[in-house]
Amino acid sequence: MKDNYYIERDRANVDKISQILRELPLFCIDFIYEIENYTTSLTRLGYVLDLRIFFDFISKYKFGIPMKKISYNHLEKITSSDIVSFLSYLSYYTYNGRNFKNGERGKARKLASIRSLFKFLFNNDRIKFDVASKVSTPKIHEKNIVRLDLDEVEKILEQAESASSLSQWQQIYNKNTRERDVAILSLFLATGIRVSELVGMNFNDIDFETNSFVITRKGGNKTVLYFSGEIKDALLKWLKVRENLKKLSQNEKALFISLQNRRISVRAVENLVKKYAKAISPLKNISPHKLRSTYGTNLYRATKDIYIVADVLGHRDVNTTKKHYAAISEDIRKDAATKISLRNPKNK
Repeated sequence: MKDNYYIERDRANVDKISQILRELPLFCIDFIYEIENYTTSLTRLGYVLDLRIFFDFISKYKFGIPMKKISYNHLEKITSSDIVSFLSYLSYYTYNGRNFKNGERGKARKLASIRSLFKFLFNNDRIKFDVASKVSTPKIHEKNIVRLDLDEVEKILEQAESASSLSQWQQIYNKNTRERDVAILSLFLATGIRVSELVGMNFNDIDFETNSFVITRKGGNKTVLYFSGEIKDALLKWLKVRENLKKLSQNEKALFISLQNRRISVRAVENLVKKYAKAISPLKNISPHKLRSTYGTNLYRATKDIYIVADVLGHRDVNTTKKHYAAISEDIRKDAATKISLRNPKNK
């Protein structure tokens, strides 16, 4: 059985990248090879997916030729207006018979991919002009921060334990996944790990002597995080169930197992979080990332230290922490308001 989630994920990403590159103009291969040493396979996959949409648009609406035949000469005929038209096209478009739409963030990401390609080609004297650099990035509006309140944190765990507000079918399903689901939700809410980090964990990544576990962060760096006795109990209950799974291969190292007796998928974790969250807070669209936001906010309110929050969450830049956790910035401003006195308290 496959026991290294990250190696297998990278291998699958590289295979997808190779397949997509066969459809793209040849110069895209040089670009992907150039950035390979300082990007993850997931980042490069995002690039080729974005570029495929761009060149599909250009080949159909600009040149009327297969995208594979687009050359440097064709690139030099692309104008900034063509790229602006592409961004407008992204609002609602069809690719391979399927309908898609992009908001400002999706458009900004695709523009960033196009800019990276044009910059590479321009810097390496493949094209004479870098028209992509002239196109303004779509304005990104801040999203409202959605997270669970403290009472909802308790309720979502209770829901996973009791399934009282779930449908009859979901309650039957819950009987087979209860300990696993409680352990998953507990880890999210008590450590703030990413869904990919949780899915990638193996059972031997946990050390119950020190109440710690190892995760693989973005970029492949390994980090040790710690958990409380409450989380230890939840993990031990799940591991006891895991040990008794009759059809589970002894070679399977994954910590969390699906009903198909293999490593649980990111999609399955996302679905189970949404299921329990909807039962206790139907108006909030709660995802694993929102549970991460919940943890980050609660940790800041407990420590009042933005740097601790950034470190535990794996943010390289503390500004990223402030950006994603608006409540933290709000609390900082509220705290600042109490620090300055206009009159000497002794004179009152």
